[in-house]
Amino acid sequence: MKDLSIIIPENEWGRSEECGIFGIASQDSKELARDVYFGLFSLQHRGQESAGIAVSYNTNKVGYYKNLGLVSEVFHEEELKLLPNTNVAIGHVRYGFKGSSNVINAQPIVVYGRYGRLAIALNGSIVNADRIRKKMIEEGHTFQSSSDAEVVAALISKCATESVEQGIFDACQHLEGAFALLVLCGDKLIAVRDKYGLKPMVMGTKGGDIIFASESCGLDAVEAETLRDVEPAEMITVLKGRELVSRKFAVPNMRPCIFELVYLARSDSFLDNVSVYEARHKCGEILADLFKIDADIVSGVPDSAIVSGRGYAAVSGIPYVDALSKNRYVGRTFIQPTQSQRESSVKIKLNAFRANIRGKRLILIDDSIVRGTTSKKIISLLRASGAKEVHMLVASPIVKHPCYFGVDMGTKEGLIGGYRNEEQIRQIIGADTLKFISLELLKDACAGLNYCTGCFDGNYPICPKKFLNENDRLDFIDD
Repeated sequence: MKDLSIIIPENEWGRSEECGIFGIASQDSKELARDVYFGLFSLQHRGQESAGIAVSYNTNKVGYYKNLGLVSEVFHEEELKLLPNTNVAIGHVRYGFKGSSNVINAQPIVVYGRYGRLAIALNGSIVNADRIRKKMIEEGHTFQSSSDAEVVAALISKCATESVEQGIFDACQHLEGAFALLVLCGDKLIAVRDKYGLKPMVMGTKGGDIIFASESCGLDAVEAETLRDVEPAEMITVLKGRELVSRKFAVPNMRPCIFELVYLARSDSFLDNVSVYEARHKCGEILADLFKIDADIVSGVPDSAIVSGRGYAAVSGIPYVDALSKNRYVGRTFIQPTQSQRESSVKIKLNAFRANIRGKRLILIDDSIVRGTTSKKIISLLRASGAKEVHMLVASPIVKHPCYFGVDMGTKEGLIGGYRNEEQIRQIIGADTLKFISLELLKDACAGLNYCTGCFDGNYPICPKKFLNENDRLDFIDD
């Protein structure tokens, strides 16, 4: 057996795709594409690179449209009207990894298999996707994209010897990594969540319709009632819009991603019954208890750190004042595909309220520091706009390790905290003070669940390097 004790570069561990998915199964055929549009619009923060919607019609046909751009750029009235009335529809917003900005990687993926056409929307990163792809290519399969979703679709088709549901069930037992998955097939909608629950997915209802979304804010957008979170390792089949069949494809081992609560999720969402707003507010309160700084005002970096900033202000008694104005038409800088795009976005994304900060000693709360690009530019902007002092407090620990399960943090070398301590980071970003919350206190603020905290402490639920062994876990593909 090949020796795997050597250090394996992190960029060989797989790709990252932080996305949002939304799906509806209705008892009646109607204009579901419009509801999916509103659901995707509410999940736009999870991906600004591409958007797509797929609907089923005429028993086993699939109509779909997808393109590069924001939801509002991809879909207009004419595109929505082109999608037929249906009783099953799914949608996807995507942020891809470097080099993948191509419409061919947009989702949903639509394929033709043993049981007709399937549409698949995936949020996550399949650690062994490249191994599966390589093996299937050797067997004669072809692939059009670099998306993990196409690998999942091909594997489902290969495993579906009895039914689509059986194919999904068997395929998911062999997928390693983080994924929330929606599959549209005829009049069926099938939702799956990985056995660790790394990727969020919630189920709701409206007028008898069953709805799935990456976050509860997606359900709110269509005025649906939340039923519950999809459980880890759970596969839910919705038949004809009303009958629910739930199965477990593996033994669950709950390890949801804590970075969802730190940064990725919208503040008004609930993830696994945990309020994102309350968790972030609590982090701000903890920072105020830990770090008492003599300052004039406190402010949060828009948008995900505003709640923590208000929590700090509430406990410290220092007034909360808006220090930064955000251009709402610019996507999130952390999840831009390339470093040059991130740096360009920072320049036009934020501006300072000069009248609010001129001559003031400012405590600036941020949710996290990943690469340091944004933090350095923000502090420089605040100083140039007249801030007398800038003290930065961070509502999470130092990000020391990359994520291999769907959040594109790059390599350890690309992280400002990969090999640096607090003081070294402070000097680079130019803050007067820099302090981070501890991991234990962060977990307490997030209701104390058994989270995946790999990006902070290297404690991952899976060790992906074992899948680099050429003979590991590929027997299931062999005939």
